[in-house]
Amino acid sequence: MGRNGLSRGGVRRRGRGTTALAVLGVLGAGVLVPAAPAGAAPRCGSSGAGGGPVQVAHVPDWTESIAVDRRGRMFATAYFSGRVYRIDAPGAAPVALTGNIGANGGIVVREDGKLLVGTGNDLAHSLTGDLLPVSKLLEVDPETGDVGVYASGLGGIDGVALAPDGTVYTTTLGGTAIGRVTPDRRVDPAWARVPQPNGIAVSPDGAEVYVVQTTLAPGVYRIPAADPGHPRRWVTATGTDAVGLPDGLTLDGRGRPLIATHAAGEVWRVEDGTLCAVASGPELRLSTQLVYGRGGGGFAAGRLYRAGVDGRVYELPDGAEGPVGG
Repeated sequence: MGRNGLSRGGVRRRGRGTTALAVLGVLGAGVLVPAAPAGAAPRCGSSGAGGGPVQVAHVPDWTESIAVDRRGRMFATAYFSGRVYRIDAPGAAPVALTGNIGANGGIVVREDGKLLVGTGNDLAHSLTGDLLPVSKLLEVDPETGDVGVYASGLGGIDGVALAPDGTVYTTTLGGTAIGRVTPDRRVDPAWARVPQPNGIAVSPDGAEVYVVQTTLAPGVYRIPAADPGHPRRWVTATGTDAVGLPDGLTLDGRGRPLIATHAAGEVWRVEDGTLCAVASGPELRLSTQLVYGRGGGGFAAGRLYRAGVDGRVYELPDGAEGPVGG
């Protein structure tokens, strides 16, 4: 099979050299970028009382993105092996749900329980995605691991976000394009444009799309869903936060963005148009994504989880700010 082959069997991953990793570091991976001083952002007013991060899982690979279904099961995309893993509960061993399907980008869970997984987050597809949008959004069965193509013709997919109406939005870190796939699967690979788009989330009412810009002028944009031609810069990281390398994005129970960072060793929250730190510590360096749990068991509702380049999944102490249903 090719890099996006749909076989569940093992497929050898193309190697990635030091040069590729260095460029990816500049683009936002953060592995080869010096860390910013921890504690750069001021502490959020409601944080700090719940203790430190607690490790609850370990994926044997760079973990690019995580999502949780209604049964409290976690799913993770592995960057180098191209696999999707399922973790049934905190402390459980990850199970490879697929072989190498090029699943090294974002992942979300649809309302019907199926997974949507981004491909093409490698260097070549990321850098060429604006000009040659050939990457696929895959549909994965969470029980069997069966894989099908949900949509194609997108830029190399880093972030994936699901709107309440079923619309899917994607980012291409090496370019500027924000992709959109409508519920009837019409694809627009350049629905909106934001420099170096990375983490992405949709407001609870579906009216706005939030996008993280990782480097150069890191911050968060708001894109009106009804007016994608006019993205608005909402928050800009300043001081030492400007080298914090923000990455993945989720929303808490009040609709406020939470942002994973690579170099800052912090989780940021947007409050009143500024950034503050919900959590910090050496365990949080090289973070890639954040997600809230769902359901009453496993990775449960009201708990906040972090994934990272180290493959470790931590429960963070301030999950009480998150959704309590689902």
